[in-house]
Parts: sequence; C-alpha cells; structure tokens
Amino acid sequence: MKSLNSMKVFVVGTLSIGLFSTTALIPATAAAPEYELPRVYDASMPRDQQITLAESAAPAEVSSKATIYVLGPKGYEKAREGTNGFSCFVSRHFVKPAETTVEPQCFDVEGSRTLLPVYMHGEELRTNGKSEAEIKADAANGYKEGRYQYPSKPGFLYMMSSENRLSPTSDKSNGIFPPHLMFYAPNMTAKDIGFDSQRPLDDLDYLGMTNPGAGNNLIVVIPKTSTAPASTAGR
Repeated sequence: MKSLNSMKVFVVGTLSIGLFSTTALIPATAAAPEYELPRVYDASMPRDQQITLAESAAPAEVSSKATIYVLGPKGYEKAREGTNGFSCFVSRHFVKPAETTVEPQCFDVEGSRTLLPVYMHGEELRTNGKSEAEIKADAANGYKEGRYQYPSKPGFLYMMSSENRLSPTSDKSNGIFPPHLMFYAPNMTAKDIGFDSQRPLDDLDYLGMTNPGAGNNLIVVIPKTSTAPASTAGR
C-alpha cells in the first residue's frame, strides 16, 4: 500500500469507485513513448513527444479525439482541438530542486470544466517562478474565493499511462506509479463505500481516497487482472 499512499500525497498537493476485477474492462491505451523521461519535464521536450505522452494517459479511442495541451515557455498551450470534451496533458510539480513529476492525464468533460483550470493556472505560476507551496496555497484560496469549482457530478480522469512518475527517483525506485483511474468523490469518506474507518481502506493496494471528506476528494482505482473474474479470493 506504500505506493498508493504516495499517490494520495501527490494528488492532494497537486489539486489542493467501483472496483474493476479485470483489465479487460479497460481498452488498450496509446503506445508508451520510446524515450527516457527527463529529470525536469518542461517546454524543452519536443512538441510531438509531449503529445504522445499526453495521449498515453487514456485509451486511444478517447485520447485521439481529446483536446491536447503541451507545455510552452509561459504555461500550457493548446496543441489540438478535440471533439469529445476530454482534455489530455502532462501535469508536473517539483519534488526536488532539479526533478519534477511526469503525470500524463486525461480529464472528462466535467473535469475539463472544473479541475483543468486549476492545473492551467498552477503551471502559469510555476513558470513565473512560484514555489510548489505558493501554487498549492493559490489553489486552496481559489476554491474559497470561488475562482475554482469542485466537480458537481460523478466523473473521472484517466491516468492509464505506463509513464506515471509521481514521486522522486532514487537508487531503489524509479518513481513510477501503476496505471490507474481516478473518480470524483466530493466529500465522501471510507464509510460511504462500506468501511468502518479509513485505516482498512488504506491497507488495500487497488483502492484508495486522496482527501476523505473534502470537496476535492478523489477515489483511486488500480485495475487488477483476475484469472477468475467471479471470485474475490485473496481480497
């Protein structure tokens, strides 16, 4: 559960479900990029590589029709107008002075309306030299002041890329987090999905919550392959 706990820290810092028993429910995503992820993900990465990485977050049927954003010198720039209301881009934040996360993701229509602007403005602040703490504080103030809105209905975002580097790299870890889905769950707690407290939910390696009880709470689901879809043995 250590990796999923790391994911919770990442989401709360950046933004501040039903269970799938088989990956057959998730169509194949775009091909993984054939290049090494940079220590600092920024506008210096070629535009075509940024697009490929962004598209890798969702099934090709979704990402090929989504609006795509890439990093430019002053923040995100629209590289392609989509037709299905989804928005794909590669988010980032600094986890070391000389290292960022690499977070390919695709928001659905509701996330594009409510959460995407938080990322867009946050990156504008980042390129202007603001610290991660200042960016997080701006997001929190934005919600309080009404500049930002929480999702108002169920929905989700894809983070199904195999290139999710969500934590610092080290000699023992490359920082890669498994492909996963994230569902909007405003104000939900572990009790809403059948748990007496948060602790037993934290012990699961396929399901978690990012910020229980808060408006920006998300449910994290890591799809697991099962040889016997009708059985829950071992869980």
